[in-house]
Amino acid sequence: MIIKKTKSLCPTCRMVLDADVVEEDGKIWLVRTCPEHGTYRGLYWSDSAMFRRFEEYEVVGNGVSNPQVSASENECPTACGLCNNHSSTTLLANIDLTNRCNLNCDFCFANARACGFIYEPTFEQIVDMMRLLRGEKPVPAPAVQFSGGEPTMRDDLPEIVRKAKELGFQQVQIATNGLNLAKDVHYVQELKDAGLSTVYLHFDGVSRKTNPILPTSEKALRNCAEVGLGVVLVPTVIRGRNDHELGDIIRYAAERINVVRGVNFQPVAFTGAASDDDVAKERITIPDLADCIDEQTGGIIKKDYFYPVPCVVPVSELVEAYTGKPQLVFTAHQHCGAATYVFVTDDGMVPVNRMLDVDTFFDSIKKMETKLRKGGSINKYVTLVEGVRDLHVSVKKAESGNTTEFWKLIAKALVLHNFEALREFHWNALFIGTMHFMDNFNYDLQRVRRCCIHYATPDGRLIPFCSYNSGPVYREQVWKAFAQPPEKE
Repeated sequence: MIIKKTKSLCPTCRMVLDADVVEEDGKIWLVRTCPEHGTYRGLYWSDSAMFRRFEEYEVVGNGVSNPQVSASENECPTACGLCNNHSSTTLLANIDLTNRCNLNCDFCFANARACGFIYEPTFEQIVDMMRLLRGEKPVPAPAVQFSGGEPTMRDDLPEIVRKAKELGFQQVQIATNGLNLAKDVHYVQELKDAGLSTVYLHFDGVSRKTNPILPTSEKALRNCAEVGLGVVLVPTVIRGRNDHELGDIIRYAAERINVVRGVNFQPVAFTGAASDDDVAKERITIPDLADCIDEQTGGIIKKDYFYPVPCVVPVSELVEAYTGKPQLVFTAHQHCGAATYVFVTDDGMVPVNRMLDVDTFFDSIKKMETKLRKGGSINKYVTLVEGVRDLHVSVKKAESGNTTEFWKLIAKALVLHNFEALREFHWNALFIGTMHFMDNFNYDLQRVRRCCIHYATPDGRLIPFCSYNSGPVYREQVWKAFAQPPEKE
């Protein structure tokens, strides 16, 4: 049964094709036909019921008011920039600092050895990219993640981090394998002092078989803990390789809640020379991940506890209605990712869903936003009072005994505008999320046009993540255009 129409790619020649999103045997497939290479049927989501539940949270944003590129409807995704067809702002920006790396992972997006050249923008080019992001309207990009390659291979990384903070980024992150962080705690301290907010640490498992650099990862974690620098564990999940350790990874994170702020699972994207057999054997989708987590945590973190990214749109709209100022709106495509929170207590992990009726909570927020739009200071006060009463209904009697504290945190943030409360909430909670980046086999142009994770490039463009790494593969184009001569051995 055809659910909807979209556009996709031929996995072989990358031609843009009309495509059908189809439901068959309880799964969702992406079907398209290339005039030269025939019909391809790629797995999109492995659970149609979960797909449909997430579909209810669809929100299409307004994009940016100052796009870098003007393009016609038919030019997507070959005219990225951001263009006027894009409907989401930048929530997280990526900047590749280098394609050099001190590892050689077989599933990596970027590999300088395979490229045969070095891509490493100058400090001035990096600053220009950050200024482009902070100039985005109506809301500047709030967060930047420095990636690669391995960003810690640049000697000027602390200076880059410091400049990012000077330019106004609230969150400054690095995506790293942790090798250099493990070597020197003073280097970790230097990064934190420069303004680094979070380390996104590549972490594929809790055993040497799934994570050959486990001792190094643990040393990096200890160093981050020593200086008080928060870490998010980032496992690349491959079916048959490490999908049996997802529950163990979450428990590992919970045991280190003093330093680990979350786990962000990334199902493998087949951006290299993958065969159909590789995809069939190793593909894992968001519902698969949720099933594994449910089973491997003994039902503590249930599949139904996960929600799509745009579920939080009502919160942004409420703040915008209250303040009258444009806010960041999380209008990512509803099938790009999923997330939940668990509180880590002395008695174990307590999912936020046991403390909060999530659907009722968001309904209450939406009602408050709708009333606030009517305007008037008296109406604003009455709406807040009534809204707080409604929100209180959504808070459950928690098994952990933390209901009162949870309500205080919500009240401080939403009513008293004490946003430090949100930091306190996050400090005591563990984020569990997943973001499934696309490849040529499951490429959905609707998702691309609503991507909220964008790469900044030295030529003054902002490119959606999944177009940068698959489809047109802008990464190759950008890196080659700004390549340096290869390093001498």
